[in-house]
Amino acid sequence: MTEEFNHKSVLLDEAVEHLVHDEDGMYIDGTFGRGGHSGLILKHLSPTGKLQAFDKDPLAIAQAQVMSVQDPRLSIAQTSFANMDKVAQQNNCFGQVQGILLDLGVSSPQIDDASRGFSFQHDGPLDMRMNPDEGESAAQWLARASAEEIADVLYHYGEERFSRRMARAVVEYRKEQPITTTKQLANIIALANPKWEKGKNPATRAFQGIRIHINQELKDLEVGLDAALETLAPGGRLVVISFHSLEDRIVKRFMREHAKGDSHIPRGLPVTQDQLKRRLTLLTKAKKPTSIEVDINPRSRSAVMRVAEKIA
Repeated sequence: MTEEFNHKSVLLDEAVEHLVHDEDGMYIDGTFGRGGHSGLILKHLSPTGKLQAFDKDPLAIAQAQVMSVQDPRLSIAQTSFANMDKVAQQNNCFGQVQGILLDLGVSSPQIDDASRGFSFQHDGPLDMRMNPDEGESAAQWLARASAEEIADVLYHYGEERFSRRMARAVVEYRKEQPITTTKQLANIIALANPKWEKGKNPATRAFQGIRIHINQELKDLEVGLDAALETLAPGGRLVVISFHSLEDRIVKRFMREHAKGDSHIPRGLPVTQDQLKRRLTLLTKAKKPTSIEVDINPRSRSAVMRVAEKIA
């Protein structure tokens, strides 16, 4: 991987500080990216500590393979972190992992590389896949999806209030010519957006919604959180960094539900802690980047980190 596209890991020190509590333990980085978090985790581990990293992106995998040659404590799997329980079972560490880190969303190199099709700011092929070798691209999906399906994706995953208007514009445009580039889509969305938000590109929400749909990001997150809870050892830490309200809502609800325990017990009924079956303890309040970090890395401004520890 070239250094043409730089990536600054968000909440780097804070995340690793909360994650690593046993230097001899086994850890998981669910989103290797360009290795910022993984590199610092390895620095905190002893010679017997181990790190299993995951990523869908072939460029991230190539970077991880280089790092693993230099440091054999690192292993890499090219798959979604939603499959971490299966990989842990194969590696005989299921239920024994001391910490799991999930740094969600798209990375800066993916956004900045026009050929990946994630950005409305750089013209390139309309792809948006984390792994370009698997699944349907954004262009392929937009070529076949109904106006209703497109509108639902923009509304539910992009929280775009003008989703139906934008979906109709996409369908009308594709009658004349296929939508194959990010610039085409950004222009279609911008023209269909009657009320631009101050300081925000009018295509921001639509691009987010389509990207989440193409990569099944929220489904992966829900499955991945369940897998993480079972993969952790008692006392193991779960650290999640999210970048928009849809992700954070899922993480917050998951951690709170498992910290609260059995919700089926009638209110006011005297119960023991064992009967509540609480599985997590919340270790911190939601943490955001400092103003200094946001000044250095503006893309970190929306980040929220949540940390929990497994009880049982």
